[in-house]
Amino acid sequence: MEEDRNELLSWLQDADAATPPATTPGNQPAEAARPPRHNPHEGSRDSPVPTEDTPVYVISVAAQLSGLHPQTLRQYDRLGLVSPDRTAGRGRRYSARDIERLRQVQQLSQDEGINLAGLKHIIELEDQVAALQSRVAELDAALERATAAFVQREATVRASYRRDLVPYQEAQENSALVEWRPRPRPPA
Repeated sequence: MEEDRNELLSWLQDADAATPPATTPGNQPAEAARPPRHNPHEGSRDSPVPTEDTPVYVISVAAQLSGLHPQTLRQYDRLGLVSPDRTAGRGRRYSARDIERLRQVQQLSQDEGINLAGLKHIIELEDQVAALQSRVAELDAALERATAAFVQREATVRASYRRDLVPYQEAQENSALVEWRPRPRPPA
């Protein structure tokens, strides 16, 4: 019996170490409860390395972290304001990005007085802007690669020029024509 109790305590301590501590309603989350920073070079939704898109928070923890009631989170999910991932059993799992969006929705609706339909439109527009910014970044990178390839090809072509050729330049309108005649050498 004592071994079972110790094993259970050990398991709970391991689970507590992997899960950020919950906060009391109205309090800001402790520094340890903040979601991990996003590193674009690490992890994905299927990766064991958590990112800000990794769905890890159940609805009760998400409610505490965002300062909202769980029923409010369900309503926001039904309205499409925040769409958490689902487990195989249809349970909601919120990511750090979802928590941040919940805080933004709460701030806009309660502090700014924007209704939920307006919030949905704002969020859709912000998502469009983010997608367009991402596309612009991709196109900028592609342009830089194409420019570098062009410069490299141009350098290759220039290197293949014959050195005995002289580039021809058009004569300008006001240029003078001078005839050169060699002077005879004096006898030595």
